[in-house]
Amino acid sequence: MTTKTVLVLGGGTGGLVAARALRRRLAPGDRVVLVERNPIYRFAPSFLWVMSGSRRAEQISADIRGLRRRGIEVVEASVEGIDPQRQRVATSAGDLSYDRLVVALGAELAPQTLPGFSEGAHNLYTLEGAEAAGQALTSLERGRVAVLVSRLPYKCPAAPYEASFLAEALLRKRGVRQGVTIDIYTPEPLPMPTAGEDVGRAVAGMLEARGIGFHPERTVERIDAPARRLIFADGTQVDYDVLIGIPPHCAPAAVAESGLAGPSGFVPVDRHSLATGIEGIHAIGDVTQIPLADGKFMLPKAGVFAHAEAGVVAERIASDLAGRESDAAFDGHGACFVELGNGAAGYASGDFYAEGAPRIRMRRPGPHWHLAKVAVERYWMRRWF
Repeated sequence: MTTKTVLVLGGGTGGLVAARALRRRLAPGDRVVLVERNPIYRFAPSFLWVMSGSRRAEQISADIRGLRRRGIEVVEASVEGIDPQRQRVATSAGDLSYDRLVVALGAELAPQTLPGFSEGAHNLYTLEGAEAAGQALTSLERGRVAVLVSRLPYKCPAAPYEASFLAEALLRKRGVRQGVTIDIYTPEPLPMPTAGEDVGRAVAGMLEARGIGFHPERTVERIDAPARRLIFADGTQVDYDVLIGIPPHCAPAAVAESGLAGPSGFVPVDRHSLATGIEGIHAIGDVTQIPLADGKFMLPKAGVFAHAEAGVVAERIASDLAGRESDAAFDGHGACFVELGNGAAGYASGDFYAEGAPRIRMRRPGPHWHLAKVAVERYWMRRWF
C-alpha cells in the first residue's frame, strides 16, 4: 500500500487540531507532517489575563515538538512558498511534498504597516505586548488609556473590548480609576459587528456602564509615538498615556502568492467543506475568507471556528484517502466569551451561517462564564499537547 502524506501548514489552533485529528483517522502507515516556525505554542486567548496579571507566560505555553510522541512529524520551519501544481511546499528547512494539504497559516500581524504603531503601542496580540501593557497599567496614576483597533479585519473580535473591561477593572482595583479616562477607537460601526446588532448594542451598553468611551468608525492614519498622539484619517487627534493596540493584519506572503488566494490575500473556501478551488487542498481558520449570508461581513477570524473547521477537514481528508465519501460539514456555529473583569464574563453564541444575518445571542454576564473560560483554557492546554 502506498504511503500518503498529509501536510499541515501552521501550528495554531486549527493546525494543531487538524494534525491530531488526522493522526487519529489516517492509516498507521500514512504520514501527518506539521510545519510550524515557532516550536513554542502560546494560548492567545489568555494574553488578556497576562495583561491583567492573573497569568504568567509559562502557564499558557506548550512545546509543539511534543506532538512527535503522538506520531506527528513536526518540522520547525517557515513556509516560503506553495506550489499546488507540483504539490510541493517550500520551507526554510527544504521542500516538502504532499498528497493532501491543509493550509492553517492564520493571519499575520503587520504592525509595520501603520506608522508609529511599533513605537507607540503595546501590541495586545503578542505575549510581550500584553505583558508590557499590564506593566503600563500597573504604573499609571492619571491620564488616558486608549484601546485602538487599527484596521479591519482582525482576529478575535472580542479582544479589544475585553482589554478595555480588564484595564478598567485593574485600574479600579488599584484605586486610580477616577483619575484615568479609558476610550476605545475602532473603524467598526458597533462592537463585534459580525455578531449582529443585538450583540453590538449589548457590548456598547457594558462599555457605557463602566464609563469607557466608545468611538466607532474612527480610522487611524498614524501614531505620533514621541507625542503620544493618535492622528485619524478625518484629521482629528487624540492624546494618550497608555496605548493598547490591535495591529493591522495581513495574509501570509506564501499564501498570497500561491494562487490559492483571492484579491485580499486570504483564501476563499467552500463554507461547509473548507475546500479551496484546487483539488486536494483545504484551508481553515484565520487564513480563510468566508462571506456571510448578509453580504456585509466575513466569518470572524477566531479560534472557535478554526477548531471546528479542522475536525471537518480531517474527516474529509481521511475519508478521501480511504476511498469513502464524507458529508462532514462546518455549520457556521460559534461562541465567544467576553471578559468583563472582577471574575465575571459574558458569553455570546449562535449561528453565523443563518440566512439573512447571523443569529447570535448574548447571555447574561456572570462569574459562571468566567469560570467556563478558565475551564476552556485548562482543557486546551491539557488536551492538545
